[in-house]
Amino acid sequence: MSLLNWQSSKQFSIPLADKLRPNTFDTIFGQEHLLNKEGTINRMLKSSNIQSIILWGPPGVGKTTIARTLASQSGSHFEIVSAVTSGLAELKEIFNAANQRKKLQQKTLLMVDEIHRFNRTQQDAFLPYIEDGTIILIGATTENPSFELNSALLSRCKVLEVRRLSDEALKNIMVRAEQLINLKLPLNEEAKNLLINMADGDGRYLLNMCEELFAIGNQELFTSLKLREFLQKRTPLYDKSRDSHYNLISALHKSIRGSDVNASLYWLGVQFQGLMEEKKSI
Repeated sequence: MSLLNWQSSKQFSIPLADKLRPNTFDTIFGQEHLLNKEGTINRMLKSSNIQSIILWGPPGVGKTTIARTLASQSGSHFEIVSAVTSGLAELKEIFNAANQRKKLQQKTLLMVDEIHRFNRTQQDAFLPYIEDGTIILIGATTENPSFELNSALLSRCKVLEVRRLSDEALKNIMVRAEQLINLKLPLNEEAKNLLINMADGDGRYLLNMCEELFAIGNQELFTSLKLREFLQKRTPLYDKSRDSHYNLISALHKSIRGSDVNASLYWLGVQFQGLMEEKKSI
């Protein structure tokens, strides 16, 4: 695809992050502990014994992609809802439709994004349908399930941690984006490393930034300084009342114990900046 074709088609095209969404486990980067030959999800698929799962991890690391791919690879009907916008009425419709598919020997894999947003009554609604096999639940959450989900639901699901993407995984995603668009990002090597650093383990955020860079049609390579000016700086993921607060403290403690001065200063700076941003918003 030429630059002109990319720019002219962008208005009507789906986002790059969706266009690049993998459809096989071997093209999902960064979650090999779950998806390789010995990974929990791959073993479930091979044994045809897919259990209900809670995928716990930060945003932009592939939770939805894993659920979609699992449904596709297992031949299951896929449904997705968000706990932010859905309620019991919509869930009942999905359960009824899933029950009809069950009579036809077809499985229904239901993904619930931000499942921790459902209250106790809404979470309890899943229990009988999980137990009788009407649905296979894939819940996605950025918050610790032990604190946010009730024990009855947790006892019926396997909690799997989806990890923050490594720099290597982000590099692979960047290369895949260049191959799909058939264009090179207008970045020198230092700027590419900065782009990966700015993404901070979030593949979707990385692809959104790549999409901006593909669209500008710049022929001159960006330096790291020009890239900072163009993209601005990402606000750190920080909320003192949520998991990110404790994750950052843990990272800081590990860096100090490991005598890693640069890492210690980095994690301290992230917390400090997050607190300052939070203070500004009050």
